[in-house]
Parts: sequence; structure tokens; C-alpha cells
Amino acid sequence: MTGFLIVIHTIVSLLLIAVVLMQASQGGGLSGTFGGNAASSVLGGQNAGNVLSKITTWLATIFLTLAVVISVLTGPSDTGPTSLVKQAAENRPAVPPTDVIDPDGEGTLDLGGEE
Repeated sequence: MTGFLIVIHTIVSLLLIAVVLMQASQGGGLSGTFGGNAASSVLGGQNAGNVLSKITTWLATIFLTLAVVISVLTGPSDTGPTSLVKQAAENRPAVPPTDVIDPDGEGTLDLGGEE
């Protein structure tokens, strides 16, 4: 499911980039660079700017909605530890208990020095 949404998100982002580049800005934009007035002739002449801005608005809305949905779906879940350290601590093997030194017995360590 998430992979499908990421593919759709990528396609929408590429379409959004293409539509934004086709729009004519104050200085003419890239729409005049690539094929002259192809965008305005295909989209209907004088209303081409209006159509392109509506398409941009819809694509931007879809882009942001998909980004939020993908982030919610892939976010951290509450079903387990969120830290790798906590996860490793829970999965560590049990260590057998060690022998306890009798405190009443001789508990000194002989290092071989003077007595």
C-alpha cells in the first residue's frame, strides 16, 4: 500500500513540476522556451493560464495530501519499543547467576606481596 502511494506521489510531483514550468510568469517563463506557445494552443488560447493555475492547485493539493497520508502510514507504531537499545535489552539472553563469595570466609586477594 505504501509503495503504491509513493509511486503515485512521485508521478504527481513530476506532473506538478511540468505544469509549473509550463506556466508563463512575468518574464515569459519556460513555456515560451519549450515549443513557443504550445501550452496555450493546446489548452485553449487565452484561458490557458487559468487552466494551468487550476491544474497546479489540484496537483499541489493532491501532493500535500499524499505526503501527509504516507507519513501517517509509515510513522512509528505504538506496538513495541521505539528505541533500538530498548529492543536489544528486551531480546538479550538470560545470564545465569554467578557464584557469590562468602563474606565470612577469606575474602582477600593474595597479590603475592609482603605479608
